[in-house]
Amino acid sequence: MEGEVDDMRLHAPLDDRTAWSPVGHCPIEKAMAVVGSRPAMLIMREAHYGTRRFDDFVTRVGVSPATASTHLRALTDAGLLVRRPYQDDGARTRDEYALSPAGTELVPVVMSLFVWGARHAGGADQLELAHAGCAEPAQVRIVCAAGHELSEDEVEVRLRRGRRAP
Repeated sequence: MEGEVDDMRLHAPLDDRTAWSPVGHCPIEKAMAVVGSRPAMLIMREAHYGTRRFDDFVTRVGVSPATASTHLRALTDAGLLVRRPYQDDGARTRDEYALSPAGTELVPVVMSLFVWGARHAGGADQLELAHAGCAEPAQVRIVCAAGHELSEDEVEVRLRRGRRAP
């Protein structure tokens, strides 16, 4: 069928899917345990956009204070956000939240969801990602460590070098 992408290839010892299981070891499973909920991902979006204060997360994500508190704590505990104290004049000291280096590494995933949502989930009516330098629309790509741009069917899942089959 036109436009279809081949299935991702599993390399050599991973071909026999009955011989191993990714359950409990899969990086996607591990990541989803941290950011796999709507509020968690939207909090990460907002942190990338510059939201810092608790009440702003509640408003901009559209969740209850209890839900925001739970997810901000979990994302901070997971090392994706850092908490920093601040104090407005005449008020008590409170915390604000910012992306940690690990949280910054998650930004391409957030951008990928943005692009996918604009293309396939009806989210393209107001916003787009664009290059600040030339104003052209931005794209999300897969690139190998040598700098080659890859299509989805050029990516394979394999054991790390020096590892034995599960």
